[in-house]
Amino acid sequence: MNPPDHPTRPHPARRAPAPGELAWFRDAVPYIAAHRGRTMVIALAGEAAQATEFPALMRDIAKLHALGVRVVLVYGARPQIEARLAERGLQPQYAEGLRITDAPALDAVLDAVGRLRLQIEGLLSRSLGQPGTGNARLRVAGGNFVTARPLGVRDGVDFHYTGEVRGVDIAALTALLDQEQVALVSPLGYSPTGEVFNLSGEEVATRVAIALDADKLIFLTEAGVLRGPQDDVLDQLTVPAAERILAERDDLPQELASHLRSAVDACHARDLRVHLVDRRDDGGLLTELFTRQGIGTLVSREPLERLRPATLDDVGGIHALLEPLEAEGVLVHRAREHLELEIDRFHVLEVDGLIIGTAALYPFGDHAAEIACLALHAEYRGHGRGDRLLTAMEDLAREQGVRRVFVLTTRTAQWFQERGYAPGSVDDLPPERRQRYNQARNSRVFTRELEG
Repeated sequence: MNPPDHPTRPHPARRAPAPGELAWFRDAVPYIAAHRGRTMVIALAGEAAQATEFPALMRDIAKLHALGVRVVLVYGARPQIEARLAERGLQPQYAEGLRITDAPALDAVLDAVGRLRLQIEGLLSRSLGQPGTGNARLRVAGGNFVTARPLGVRDGVDFHYTGEVRGVDIAALTALLDQEQVALVSPLGYSPTGEVFNLSGEEVATRVAIALDADKLIFLTEAGVLRGPQDDVLDQLTVPAAERILAERDDLPQELASHLRSAVDACHARDLRVHLVDRRDDGGLLTELFTRQGIGTLVSREPLERLRPATLDDVGGIHALLEPLEAEGVLVHRAREHLELEIDRFHVLEVDGLIIGTAALYPFGDHAAEIACLALHAEYRGHGRGDRLLTAMEDLAREQGVRRVFVLTTRTAQWFQERGYAPGSVDDLPPERRQRYNQARNSRVFTRELEG
């Protein structure tokens, strides 16, 4: 008997996913969509490249690129420079927390930065290694994107070839990102006369993010996460809150304090989001970006949550929010087309681009209005968000001259009663709304008189 052309082998039994098994993916999809096409500047220290987890971190950054994120990677090289200096028998010199880079030290800097660049390029250029990718490789490009000037002499100390950022070549970086390349930026800057200066990787990342008007600046920290007085992770900070921490707390590790100052500077300059993520957490970068709770600290100019009028771009998010409640019979079904026609009636509660709550106001001619579609994502219920939506609709009604609001509900009667709504009847509804009352649902009516 001739052997078969294609030898057979046992195939693992296939099965449908268990309940909840794909919940993580479903939760990540809105974030994947929201981050596609966004520009993110990621900063990491040279210590990261010495860790055994560094290849895994590079694979995670490659996955960001595969998901459509425009990635700019900025790296530092402090330990690599220290090693090159030691090989040459040179002692590192510092002043004001900055390296003094004389001519012999500059040779060590160039050697260390160049070697690290090749290491990063090699790791990022590997195939993603996933079925169906066609063995696609990432394209990584570096260059002289940063112009610099010398720090000069400060308090009698000559810093020689240690410099500071003078400008960023936005056109060159944007061109690389438009070509779907990962832009790799070193901690080196160049003067118009051709001199090379050793720069702070953190300063470079901050200035690049500001110049590009990036959506996010992400510091992968070596000093852990930012914690509060009760040792709890500070997951969100506004700029004023971050400034208070810097002014009042002297127990912050130097690196975290420096990153927090850079975050404040970046947020003052641009309306971007700055993330502080512990580099040592396996998958921490992806967890921060693609899960609801994240894993690090987010610093922003305004509070993360904002309540605003809805737009047509929000229809998909509102529909996804209402759909589970409609399936349970809590809310009346509304087709997407219906939402599009009435989108000006809706407000949304948004967290980092994700719709987590909504409510609508429908005015009627006799100084009455219906508050409808008040809904919150299951993972964001509590913490006064429902009250915030309800109050916003009542305030909007007052602005429109409405004297009485009403709601129709089948499941949340007690909640509305606790907030001053009195039981009513179908006869209390405006005639137009009474004609559309669904007897089959038998919704209860609650009303409230608005003051002032």
